[in-house]
Amino acid sequence: MGLESHYTLSYPASFALATILFTYVVYRFVAKPDPLLVLPSPPDARLFGGHVPDVVDPSLSFRMQDKWVKQYGRNIRIQGIHPWEYRLLPLDPVSLAHILRNYTIYEKPWQSRRLISGLVGCGMFAAEGETYSRHRRVASPAFSWRNLRALVPLVFNKGEELKDKWKEMMEQQVPELGGKSGMGLKLDVCHWISRATFDVVGLAAFDYQFNAVQDESNELFCAYRDMFETAVAQSTSIQEIITVFSPLLAKIFPSKGSRSILRGQETIRRVASKLVQQKKALILAGGEEIDKLHGEKDLLSLMLKSNLATDLPESERLSDEEILNNVNTFMFAGTDTISLALTWTLLLLAKHPYVQKRLRAELRATPQPDRTSDDSVHAHYSKLVSLPFLNNVCRESLRLLPPLHSSLRMTVEDDVIPTSTPVVGADGIVRDSFNIRKGTFVYVPIEGMNLDKEMWGEDAWKFLPDRWDHLPKTVASVPGSYSSLLTFSAGPRACIGQRFSLIEMKTFLHTLITNFVFSEADVKVIKSNVLLTRPYVSGKFKEGSQCPMIVTPYVPGESD
Repeated sequence: MGLESHYTLSYPASFALATILFTYVVYRFVAKPDPLLVLPSPPDARLFGGHVPDVVDPSLSFRMQDKWVKQYGRNIRIQGIHPWEYRLLPLDPVSLAHILRNYTIYEKPWQSRRLISGLVGCGMFAAEGETYSRHRRVASPAFSWRNLRALVPLVFNKGEELKDKWKEMMEQQVPELGGKSGMGLKLDVCHWISRATFDVVGLAAFDYQFNAVQDESNELFCAYRDMFETAVAQSTSIQEIITVFSPLLAKIFPSKGSRSILRGQETIRRVASKLVQQKKALILAGGEEIDKLHGEKDLLSLMLKSNLATDLPESERLSDEEILNNVNTFMFAGTDTISLALTWTLLLLAKHPYVQKRLRAELRATPQPDRTSDDSVHAHYSKLVSLPFLNNVCRESLRLLPPLHSSLRMTVEDDVIPTSTPVVGADGIVRDSFNIRKGTFVYVPIEGMNLDKEMWGEDAWKFLPDRWDHLPKTVASVPGSYSSLLTFSAGPRACIGQRFSLIEMKTFLHTLITNFVFSEADVKVIKSNVLLTRPYVSGKFKEGSQCPMIVTPYVPGESD
């Protein structure tokens, strides 16, 4: 009797649920089909996963996108993670500019925000809407050219320290690092550049000395390193999916990476929160003492001053936790992205020794500054930024191997997207725009636009710094905040730290290229998209991100 009653009671509920589901499917896909269905779409999508692997895999994506543009045009409908989900892949510069300009319509999806905030908190990377605007208003003064210029000597000093450390190791010829008498050392350049950029950003972010170039024992450095390098660079897609969609399950059954992140966050809250309170107390105390502090130049001090400004309404101020989240965000962006950009540049120079020689000749022809004089260092940097071949090398490296491969957006309302050329829809109708509905995923193909052959020429996939002296006219149409590149994004949400990244990049290249020769090691380095485009040794993914190279002291005459 009890069993019969159970089925009697559950049948209407099951029927109602099935009716609702059927009605939704009919409405969504028949009565009101996805407007993206008018766009052409490549075939052969996987049943689950669709075209997503073809879009996000940096070893494959640029080839697939080149093929698709030729066959289907510049606005392409692709399949998402299941057969009934459609996403937009816009390789049209006009469409992309519209998407990036209208950032309040095209936001980071909640999945991306959860992944980012789970790592560094809800700072500018994870914030959207008015919350993002509040964060940007408070942080912007810290990234003015006047404030960034004050950090140039700091970056030069850390480059010199890394140079001295490597030379000391070469003199000692440390066996476990692969050194042999009369030869260079086999160094994991990615690891060492990361240590140096951690030192730079630690001082620039909150006037904190990690001393990572000398050793790796500082607990705050270890916390950030374990979060950004160990946990992230060794994570898998399955782990990321569980973390995003089932955070409770991830806490109950934590992976090795998630345990590293939790330990790191505990240390950061304990140590870095004290730094926030100490600097805040000094600023509130006012007087002459605060102006004497070196910390006056760091991001944390400048953000706190901006946040406590009397002309800033109370409703627009950030909490102490939000301030710390933005410092954490800057730590992540300022260490991971710039260390990868430098690593990829040095690897490209190792693969193209004639380019490396040309760059070294240009850099060595620039008189060296007096390291004891900030004015001399500033004057030297002013000369560096005007060097034509250095500029070409940096732009070409950032074009060919952008640290951020692509990004994802989601529409929060219906919109109409313009196109640069008429779109011939799957229905045969020619349109100069197309509709997109709320809740649709949109890929921003950063690397795809940077490597687009129709924009950059048939040699777009090659490392050719000289291309910047005679760019095709089509390049001017590519939206980008830096040299028609999407590397630093574009529009109102373009990278706020772009200038600082270029200071680090050019300064470190100057010091390292004028003192060392970089050559390929006896391993195959591949790229993989793990939050950022990272180098891995082929067949050794589980060992984490690494980029071994042979680094030899430069000897004038002998090394030329």
